[in-house]
Amino acid sequence: MVVRFRQKVLTDRRIEKELKATIHKMAPYHDWVIQEMEADRDHVHVMLSAPPRQSPAQVVKLIKTWTQKILFEKYPKEVKQRLWGGKFWTRGYYVSTVSDSTTKAEIARYIRNQKKQLKQIGLFDK
Repeated sequence: MVVRFRQKVLTDRRIEKELKATIHKMAPYHDWVIQEMEADRDHVHVMLSAPPRQSPAQVVKLIKTWTQKILFEKYPKEVKQRLWGGKFWTRGYYVSTVSDSTTKAEIARYIRNQKKQLKQIGLFDK
């Protein structure tokens, strides 16, 4: 899920920590099992298992609704400084499932490595 206007709101460690804590608090109420979660400057990746009665759209809607509410309440100055109009998240999201071509371990590793800065090698770098 991506922060609206790609604002770097999640660089504030308190906001990032609250976001993750809120999602973890929600999980037991909805029978979710959070397997991996990591945030970067302007987005968050969550790998979770949900019951089949819940569609991916429902899961994302719940996460976006509750995290937005909590973050605007707990950090109004910090969030409203960068975001306006009462919206924290963009409209869209990306959902994928584990398959034969992409294993659970590969997805988990990708999520865990979100914060690692990879230096791109330039054409003339030695």
